Amino acid sequence: MGQAVNVLDPLDIAEAWLKEGRRVAIATVIETWGSAPRPVGSHLVIDGDGNFQGSVSGGCVEGAVITEATDVIVSGTAKILEFGVADETAWRVGLSCGGRIRILVERVNG
Repeated sequence: MGQAVNVLDPLDIAEAWLKEGRRVAIATVIETWGSAPRPVGSHLVIDGDGNFQGSVSGGCVEGAVITEATDVIVSGTAKILEFGVADETAWRVGLSCGGRIRILVERVNG
């Protein structure tokens, strides 16, 4: 029998996916200003096929973060992403909650 994975913890999911041989990136909220949808330390884990678990914005910018994460998985180069209501990109992807967030996206090596 396999070990149970806490489906609420994206870091446990990342570890399980690595053990399955998947390529994995983790996105982490590293800074927030104003009315941010998720607190600093929130995680989103993404695999090389675009599967994901967790949340960095309550759904506002996950699509854009997942796209960037697939690039990070391939390149191995971490990125810092910033989204905010004054940013046209944020409106396009749906971050209209009144705040700004910075997200670190990095590949996880198993």
